[in-house]
Amino acid sequence: MNRDQLQKFVQYLITVHHTEVLPTAQKLADEILSQNSEINQVHGAPDPTAGASVDDENCWHLDEEQVQEQVKLFLSQGGYHGSGKQLNLLFSKVREMLKMRDSNGARMLTLITEQFMGDPRLALWRQQGTAMTDKYRQLWDELGALWMCIVLNPHCKPEQKSFWLRQLRRWNGVDVCPLEDGNHGSELTNLTNALPQGPPGNPDSLTRPHRTVFTRAIEACDLHWQDPHLQHIITEDHCPNYCYHDNLDSSLFDARGWPLWHEHVPTACARVDALRSHGYPKEALRLAIAIVNTLRRQQQKQIELFRSHKKELLHRGVTSVTNLEGWVGHPLDPIGTLFSTLMETAGRGAEDGAPLDFSGSSLSSSRRAEPPVFPAQRFLVEGESFVSLAVETALIGLGQQRVMPDGLYAQEKVCRNEEQLLAKLQEVTLNDMLVKNLRKQALFLLEAGPYSGLGEIVYRESVPMHTFAKYLFSSLLPHDADLAYRIALRAMRLPVLESTAASGDLSRPPHIVSVVPNRYPRWFTLNHIETQQCELASTMLTAAKGDARKLETVLESIQKNIHSSSHIFKLAQDAFKIATLMDSLPDITLLKVSLELGLQVMRMTLSTLNWRRREMVRWLVTCATEVGVFALDSIMQSWFTLFTPTEATSVVASTVMSNNTIVRLHLDCHQQENLANSARTLALQCAMKDPQNCALSALTLCEKDHIAFETAYQIVLDAAATGMNYTQLFTIARYMEHRGYPMRAYKLATLAMTHLNLTYNQDTHPAINDVLWACALSHSLGKNELAAVIPLVVKSVKCATVLSDILRRCTLTTPGMVALHSRRNSGKLMSLDKAPLRQLLDATIGAYINTTHSRLTHISPRHYSEFIEFLSKARETFLMAHDGHLQFTQFIDNLKQIYKGKKKLMMLVRERFG
Repeated sequence: MNRDQLQKFVQYLITVHHTEVLPTAQKLADEILSQNSEINQVHGAPDPTAGASVDDENCWHLDEEQVQEQVKLFLSQGGYHGSGKQLNLLFSKVREMLKMRDSNGARMLTLITEQFMGDPRLALWRQQGTAMTDKYRQLWDELGALWMCIVLNPHCKPEQKSFWLRQLRRWNGVDVCPLEDGNHGSELTNLTNALPQGPPGNPDSLTRPHRTVFTRAIEACDLHWQDPHLQHIITEDHCPNYCYHDNLDSSLFDARGWPLWHEHVPTACARVDALRSHGYPKEALRLAIAIVNTLRRQQQKQIELFRSHKKELLHRGVTSVTNLEGWVGHPLDPIGTLFSTLMETAGRGAEDGAPLDFSGSSLSSSRRAEPPVFPAQRFLVEGESFVSLAVETALIGLGQQRVMPDGLYAQEKVCRNEEQLLAKLQEVTLNDMLVKNLRKQALFLLEAGPYSGLGEIVYRESVPMHTFAKYLFSSLLPHDADLAYRIALRAMRLPVLESTAASGDLSRPPHIVSVVPNRYPRWFTLNHIETQQCELASTMLTAAKGDARKLETVLESIQKNIHSSSHIFKLAQDAFKIATLMDSLPDITLLKVSLELGLQVMRMTLSTLNWRRREMVRWLVTCATEVGVFALDSIMQSWFTLFTPTEATSVVASTVMSNNTIVRLHLDCHQQENLANSARTLALQCAMKDPQNCALSALTLCEKDHIAFETAYQIVLDAAATGMNYTQLFTIARYMEHRGYPMRAYKLATLAMTHLNLTYNQDTHPAINDVLWACALSHSLGKNELAAVIPLVVKSVKCATVLSDILRRCTLTTPGMVALHSRRNSGKLMSLDKAPLRQLLDATIGAYINTTHSRLTHISPRHYSEFIEFLSKARETFLMAHDGHLQFTQFIDNLKQIYKGKKKLMMLVRERFG
C-alpha cells in the first residue's frame, strides 16, 4: 500500500472498532511521536498475516499442555464416553497437519505418544497377562502407522529423522510397550515372522522376535527416496534411454515400458501412504500405479510357475508353500492404502477424462530441462479406470494365499480388514469393465495354484476365502453363473480341520517360503470362520433353488467341508425355509437337500452331547413330514442310526402317529396303517434296547394292536427282574390299571415292590404313594392278592408310620369288594389274628419298637414332645393286637429301664403312659 492507502486503512480500522481500538491507537501514536520510545528503536513493524519465519520452529499455535491433558483425560476414560472417537479425531488432526506440511504434526504426535506410553493400564495388563481392548489396540496401531508416515516424509532432514529414531527406540525399549501382534510376551511360535533366524534344527529358530508397534517405524528410518528409479516413478520423467539401458532383466519396466517397483509390498505401500499424508497426492498415485502393475506382473509369473509344476503338485495333493506375511490384515494395510489412493483419484474427477497435470513435482528440488510429460492415466489399459484398477488391487490382495497369523488380535484383524475391504468393494457399482475385470481375476485366482487362496491346493493353515468368495459369487452370479459356482465351491474347503497334515513343496520365488507345521494351530477366530463358511453355503443354496444338479453339487460340498453340526443344522433350516416360501409351491429337491442335511446332523450328534439335540430331532420330523410319507417311513426304518431309543419313541413315533400328521399328509387308511406298523415296530425295538425309558411309550404306541401290545407287555416283564427300577415299574403299573388291566397292573406292582427298600426314617419318601396304591389295588382284587403282596410290603418297608397306614386301610373294608369277581369274597372284614394281616400287624409293631430305639439314640430336648406323639401312635397300633395292651406296657417299662439317664424325657413318658 502507498501512504494514502495505509492512512485510509488505519482510519477505517479505528472507526469500525473505535471502542476496542481507540485507547491502543492513541497509546501507539504517542509512542511513535516520542523519539526515545522503544517502538522507534526497532526497524520495521510486525506483520501478523505473514506467518512464521522460514527458520522459526512453528510451535506458536500448538498448546502442548492442552494436548497432553486432553489425551490423558481420554485415556483415563478407558474407551467410554466417546473417548476413543476423540483420540481418533486427534490422530486425524495430526494427519491434517502432515498434509499441510506443518512441522507441528510430529510434535503433536510426540505429545500424544508420551501420554499413551504413560498409561498406567499398560503395566497392569502386562502384570495380569490380560489383553487390552480391541478399540484401544486399534488406537496403538494408528499411532504406529502415523510414526511410519512421519519418518517416511520425503523431505525430512537427516537430523530430524535421527531425533525421531532416538525417540522411537526409547519407547520401543520400555517393557510395557505393546507388541505388534497384540500378544503380551507370549512364547507361542509366531509363523508370521518365521523367516530363518538360526541354523537348521535350531529349536529357537521360529521363536517370536520382539516386535512392538514402533518396530516398523524404526525400520523405516533406514529407507530413503534417493533411488533413481523411484524418483523416476514419482516424478514421471520420460527417459526412453534410461528405460532400456538399465532394464536388462525387465525388472524396472514391463514390456509396455510402464515402470515397476519391486519392493516389499507393505513397505512400498507405506511410501504411498506417506506421500498422501504429506500432501503429495499425485506422486502417491504414480507410485501406487507402479506397485499395482508390479502385482499384476507378479501374478502372471506365479500362474506360469505353477503351470510348470502343476503335475508334480497335484500328484502330492498338499503344499507347504504359503505367504508368511499376508497383505490383508497387515499392520500397514497395504491393500487398503492402494485402494483408497486410487479411489480418491477417481473421486477427484479423473474418471471423467479430465487429465491430471503431474508435470510439476515438489519432490525434485533441482529439475533439469525435460521432455514433455504425460498424465498417470497413460499407465491404464484402454477402457480401464482408476476405479477398475482399485477393484482389481483389492481382488489381488483378498485372493492372496497367506498363512493365518498367530494370536487372537492378529487373527481378528485379518477378519476385520477383509470385511472393511469387501464393504468398500460393495459400494462400487459394477459396470461392464468391472465385471470383465472380476471374471479375469476370478479365473486367475482359480488357476494360480498355491499362490492363490482359491488355487487347487492350498497350505493347510491358509486364511480361508469364504467371505471373499461370497462377494465374488454374488457379483458374478448374474453374469457368469458357472464361474460363480466354481469360485464358491472351491472356497468352501477348510483344510485346517482336515486330518491330513501338510507336506511336500514346490519351487518358488524368494518372497514365498515353505513352512512345515509342527503343531495344531490355535485359530481363535475358528467359530467366526465356520460361520462365514456356513453363510457362503447358504448363499449358494438360495441361488441354486430350482436347479437340481447345482443343489446336489452344493449338498456334496457342504457334507464334505462343513464339520460343525450346529452350522449344518442352520443350513438345513435355511434350505427348508427357502424351499417352503409362502408365495410358491414347495421346492421338493431343496426340501430333500434340507432333509439330507438334517439326517447328517442326527448322525453327527447321536453320540455326543448337544444342548439343541431335542430341537434338532423335532425339526427333522417336521422336515420329513413336509417331504412326505416315504421320508417319515424311512427315518423310522433306520431310527437306530439317527435317534436314541427315547427320541425315537417319545418324539419321532409319537409325532408320526398323531392326528395332526395324518391330516397334514392327507393319508388314506392304507397309508395310515403302514405308518402305524412302522411306528409299532420301532417302538418294540426301542423297548427291547432301552426298556427303562421306552417301555411305557411302546405300550402306548401299541395300544391299538393286540399282538404288539402283548409283545410290549412281555418285554416289560422280562426287563422288570433286572433292568428296571421301582419308579418305572409303578408308572407302567398305574398306566395298566388306567387302561383296564388290573391284574397286569398288580403283577407289575408286585415286581416293583421287590426293588423297593424304605428305611425307618423315610416317612416322606416319594414311593410311599405307590406302595399305598399297590396295597389298595391288591385289596381291591381280593384276599389272595392282598395275602401275596403283604409279605413283599413287610420285606420292603421298615417305616412304622407307612406300615400302620397300610394296616389301618386294610381293616376298614372287605378285600375284593370293588373287584369284578367278588363271588369269592365272603363280605367279612379280615381278622388281625390271622394271615395275612397278623404278619403285617407284627411287622408294624416291630417297626415302631426299632424306630423308637433309633430315635432315642440321638434325641435332643426340642424333639421330646414330638417323640411322645410318636409313642401315642405306636400305642394305637399295639392295641390292635389282642394282647396289645400288655405288649405296650412291657415296651414302656423297657424304655424306662434302658433310658433312665434321660430323666426329663422319662418323666414325660410316665406322665403320658404311666
